[in-house]
Amino acid sequence: MLSSSIFCLSWFITGVNFSIMNCPRSCRCNIEGAVKCVGSITDVPTGMPNNTYLLQLNATDIKVLNEQSLAMLPYMLRFSISHSPLETVHPDAFEVAQQLLSVKLSSTSLFCLPPRVFRSLTSLEQLHLNGNRLESIASVLFEGLVKLNELDLSSNAITHLDPNVFRSLGSLRFLNLGRNSLQRLPPTVFQSLTWLQYLMLYKNRLEALEPDAFNDLANLLELHLHNNQISHIPPKVFWALGNLRTLTVSSNQLRGFPEKSFYHLPKLTKLTIYKNPLVSLPDKLMGQMPLMTEFYLYETNLITVPWNLFANMSALERLHLHLNNKLRELPPDLFCCVPNIQKLSLKSNDIQDLHGDLFSKLATVTTLFLNDNKVRALPRDIFRGNPSLEIIDLKSNLLQTLPSEVFSPVRGLQTVTLSGNLWDCRCDFRDIARWMKQNEGVVTDLAEVKCSNPQTLIHRPIRSLREEEFDCVDCPQSIGIADCPQSIGLVDCPQSIGIADGPQSIGIADCPQSIGIADCPQSIGIADCALIKKLNKSICQLQDFVQLRVVYICGEG
Repeated sequence: MLSSSIFCLSWFITGVNFSIMNCPRSCRCNIEGAVKCVGSITDVPTGMPNNTYLLQLNATDIKVLNEQSLAMLPYMLRFSISHSPLETVHPDAFEVAQQLLSVKLSSTSLFCLPPRVFRSLTSLEQLHLNGNRLESIASVLFEGLVKLNELDLSSNAITHLDPNVFRSLGSLRFLNLGRNSLQRLPPTVFQSLTWLQYLMLYKNRLEALEPDAFNDLANLLELHLHNNQISHIPPKVFWALGNLRTLTVSSNQLRGFPEKSFYHLPKLTKLTIYKNPLVSLPDKLMGQMPLMTEFYLYETNLITVPWNLFANMSALERLHLHLNNKLRELPPDLFCCVPNIQKLSLKSNDIQDLHGDLFSKLATVTTLFLNDNKVRALPRDIFRGNPSLEIIDLKSNLLQTLPSEVFSPVRGLQTVTLSGNLWDCRCDFRDIARWMKQNEGVVTDLAEVKCSNPQTLIHRPIRSLREEEFDCVDCPQSIGIADCPQSIGLVDCPQSIGIADGPQSIGIADCPQSIGIADCPQSIGIADCALIKKLNKSICQLQDFVQLRVVYICGEG
């Protein structure tokens, strides 16, 4: 028994060594049977290991694949030749390798293939013909490939497709036609691809879509139509795609969409319609999309968007609504129904005003980009519903000041950018300037936050300003009767006016002399400061007022 085991072990080791020792020059072989050859070889090397199941020829000088190139490789299941000057494939090149499951002829100089070159590969599952110079595909090229589930024809020069070219590919799951020169698609070209899950049509020259182009693709998960020249989307063209997860229609020539274009897509998670010259969107555009997490709408000509554009996207997490240089108006309820948004980008639009309730339902938003707009002011409570905010970008707007408590509801704020605005560094700006200085670690661009007004402070960094430079007139905490040079009671007026008459306006002309405060409480508190300031540091200089209400003097207001 021991000698038998030693014999078997010896045979195994000898077999392994034999496999490695018989690896051709310019090739690397491993014990599992994978062989990779590179360099100046002009044909498939001979003398391959007996167990070769994978052969990769990369960056070689092979120009022709002849009828015997793949002979003597009975266990080879995967064959690849790439980045080589391959120009010709013999019509019978694969007759000697009918067991192949995968063939890759990629990044070569091939501009045509024999019509039935793959006819013997009835077990083929994967075929990559990408990165070549193919201009057309014979209608029978894929005949008999009933087990094929992956076909890559991308990055060629294909200008048209025969209506029946995919007729035999009933098992196909993945089809890449991207980066070609297709101008139109035959109406029935995808009719047989009922199990297709991934369809790539990006970066072609498509100008239109047939109304029934995708009607037979009920199992499609991803459809990529970006970077074409599509100017019109037929109504209901996507309605049959009930299982679709990803749809890209960006970078086309669309000026609008038909009503209900994106209805009946309940499983959609990602939609891109950016980089289209869109001028308007219909109120009824999006159907129920409870799984949608990403939406991209930027670089358009939109002036506004429908209030309910995102109303059916309750799971939305990332919304990119930026770089629309004509987008000026955002409806107050635009974000009413997207409570799960984490990142919201509104940068580089033409937004001038923001409604106080615009962000009130975004409890989970962490990042908000509002930079490079024309926002002139922020409502005091605009961030009251955003306790999770960490990053706010407000740079390069037209802001002159901010309410001092505008950031108070945001407890976890980490980064605010405020440079590039028109800060008016007079008294109304003092409180927010104090906040900026106290939160220098949060205002990451504080060194660049500078005054635009008044003229005496122009270009001064905010953090360099002294308190007195804001030109504020502060009130003392309490102003008593003693602060007046004389105390003249209301009895000096033409008639006795009591507190009950407070709601009435009393003009200065009604009293021959200044009105004293003998009938009022002993002091006027700081709450009355706004009134007192207008008296120019003295509540007795009533000549600065056109009218004065007794109710303010006597502390009832």
